[in-house]
Amino acid sequence: MQELHDAPLAPLTTFRLGGPAARLLTATTDAEVIAAVREADASGTPLLIVGGGSNLVIGDKGFDGTALRIATRGFELSGTSLELAAGEVWTDAVARTVEAGLAGIECLAGIPGSAGATPIQNVGAYGQEVSSTITEVVAYDRRTQETVTIPNTECAFSYRHSRFKAEPDRFVVLRVRFELEEADGLSAPLKYPETARAMGVEQGDRVPLPAARETVLRLRAGKGMVLDPEDHDTWSAGSFFTNPILGPAAFQEFLGRVHDRLGPDVTPPAFPAEDGRTKTSAAWLIDRAGFTKGYGSGPARISTKHTLALTNRGAATTEDLLALAREVVAGVHAAFGVTLVNEPVTVGVSL
Repeated sequence: MQELHDAPLAPLTTFRLGGPAARLLTATTDAEVIAAVREADASGTPLLIVGGGSNLVIGDKGFDGTALRIATRGFELSGTSLELAAGEVWTDAVARTVEAGLAGIECLAGIPGSAGATPIQNVGAYGQEVSSTITEVVAYDRRTQETVTIPNTECAFSYRHSRFKAEPDRFVVLRVRFELEEADGLSAPLKYPETARAMGVEQGDRVPLPAARETVLRLRAGKGMVLDPEDHDTWSAGSFFTNPILGPAAFQEFLGRVHDRLGPDVTPPAFPAEDGRTKTSAAWLIDRAGFTKGYGSGPARISTKHTLALTNRGAATTEDLLALAREVVAGVHAAFGVTLVNEPVTVGVSL
């Protein structure tokens, strides 16, 4: 297991931000992951788990503890059942399932990060979420000091949330198991209107798997959501804020704010959510509050391609990024009474 001291963490994140870790370990097997976690817990050393770094905002002072980078590998396909090691590159794994003719995660192409992070965030995009195909998550339970297998029904999946996110200091994901679909080379039914429109089909239609994946990659690239070292619009964590989900009373109050600010004929995006609640669009809120594409004059700015992405233009600090995020949160709340919540995990800092 590789060990470094005073090790830069910024290169391990898609933001390319953050100070160094006092100690950085890189584990390439499940046994090494478990050994490193046990050692940190036994000594009372703060522990930071790092996968693909696509969902991390690390403070400029860095991390005064052990950062454990999970670099395990493993892609095992048996029929329609798939098992991924936590360190597998997610977008590569998606490509391999498409090549194998299996449907279920093809619309999650291009999402940066590692497979182990997908159940934590219940990663989703373009009408798919991993919760619909995950069968089990194998994890190390720091409380019981045992390796456990957690079925889907016990993962408490919801919109961009899970049991693993709710208990961040308990479980370390080791492996994720999926059940995919063999549909004669076709995708799962397309649920997202933009994807269907881009392909010239109706919602609910199936399309050839490679075409579904390529369409999603093209749509994501147009929004700066596919990593490109030469494009600062991709130096981000993707969507920085989750889409707000409002109860009936809160949604009616929000509608009133929209009509007062933008006029009685303006209707904001609204999608049914659980328990009679309504989900609206964070990107719409940000734009209508006056934070348009490219907003900002400093080294951290809103993406020129998508209002939901905050970006490092190359010379930003984490504090630059957080200042922009706080400005957006305050502006949206002042305009519409809705408080945006950051999707990336913050380390040593907060909004």
